[in-house]
Amino acid sequence: MHFKLLVALVEDSKTDTVIKAARDAGATGTTIISNASGEGVEGNKTFFGLALETQRDVIFMLVEEHLSRHILETISDAGDFDTEKGAGMAFQVDVEDVVGITHQVEELTKKVGDVL
Repeated sequence: MHFKLLVALVEDSKTDTVIKAARDAGATGTTIISNASGEGVEGNKTFFGLALETQRDVIFMLVEEHLSRHILETISDAGDFDTEKGAGMAFQVDVEDVVGITHQVEELTKKVGDVL
């Protein structure tokens, strides 16, 4: 099996929605880093010197390569990445090798078999 790492930068209010959509689309697990912050094209707004920015979560998902594009598009829709300015973004990265997921391979084999 070959894998992709999906990384999603999501408004914290949409994290649960994005994770549920990813699981429904075939992701078997996630890792979340909470309270990340970032800046887009326009920069962060301030009010009397205080930053008015929403917190973001970074979501990592290791997924089988045949499912990766479908999951990526699904989380984009769930998080409104292309329709709401600043809602978030996601991308995928090739993974050369992975260990520690033998317990998930059986489940992944069933899901990938259904896709192919």
